[in-house]
Amino acid sequence: MTKLFITGATGYIGGDALYTLVKAHPEYEITCLVRNSEKGAQVAKEYPKVKLVYGDLDSADLIVEESAKADIVAHFANCDHEVSAQAIVKGLASKSTPGFLIHTSGTGILTWEDVNAGRYGEANPKIYDDWDNVAEVTSMPDDAWHRKVDKIVLGASKSSPNVKAAVVCPPTIYGPGRGPGNQTSDQWYLLGKAYIEKGHAFTIGKGENVWTKINVHDLSDLYLSLVEEAAAGGGRATWNDEGYYFAEAGEFVWVDMCKKIAAEVKKQGYIQDDNLQILTVEEGDEATPHGGKKWGYNSRGRAIRANKLFGWKPKGEDIFPLLPKLVEEEAKKLGVYKTHAQKAAGDA
Repeated sequence: MTKLFITGATGYIGGDALYTLVKAHPEYEITCLVRNSEKGAQVAKEYPKVKLVYGDLDSADLIVEESAKADIVAHFANCDHEVSAQAIVKGLASKSTPGFLIHTSGTGILTWEDVNAGRYGEANPKIYDDWDNVAEVTSMPDDAWHRKVDKIVLGASKSSPNVKAAVVCPPTIYGPGRGPGNQTSDQWYLLGKAYIEKGHAFTIGKGENVWTKINVHDLSDLYLSLVEEAAAGGGRATWNDEGYYFAEAGEFVWVDMCKKIAAEVKKQGYIQDDNLQILTVEEGDEATPHGGKKWGYNSRGRAIRANKLFGWKPKGEDIFPLLPKLVEEEAKKLGVYKTHAQKAAGDA
């Protein structure tokens, strides 16, 4: 029986992946790390067969122990947390049989040129990929976002030849999560929230910078494929030095998305007009932590590897039909949601 240890099961990414894994493989023996009984209850309610262990990402001894028991570790929690990544590798390295690590990073790592140049809101033609030029991605500068933990994961096999590791690198994620905890993402969602809070829309600089996007359901399908390949002893997937997988379904230009989100926020009556003010990165950071950076830099990466190796293709719903719901959810979180009657009446 395949034994799977999961972190981040009540988070947006991990929760949806857990849903997909349990649905596809109810026979897997799954253990989830949860912080407390409240989080544990969320998981247990939906998945009574899932085993729970209690601790946080700093519970290194516990993570080592559970990783050593597992065939596969799916690390969906904080991608910049070094202690937990090191503990997982240590646990897997202690095994006498192969152990697989599937780690979640993020395409924020690709923003490093803009960050170092102090450049924002401008287009950058540089496009990375995870196939022909994967070495560019696995040798990013040490000061790139997420790079410290990426290096721990990519170097995991040096701890033991039995450790096989892969990095999944999603971009802007969207769509309704199906997990037991958080079911919404941040970048576009926080932008809608910021427009409502500030009472006006904005871009970071000219907003000509470009990112890629992925529906969370498609992302979960990629995790499922990697877990299945790992359960088959590695299967068709590549691991370690070339075990890097972008997950994307095309690009978008930030100013275009800003306009569409602003139009929806205006339509629902939370701002008077949808004209975009121009903010600096620092002003964006004031709107939400790291907002200026998440909204202002370029992050362009092509997902080739997963399709070539095991036929993964994104097929989830695009973001545009989901924008009304996105704005409604953020308004509800802020406690300013307007009913359809209130909107029709023009109530404040």
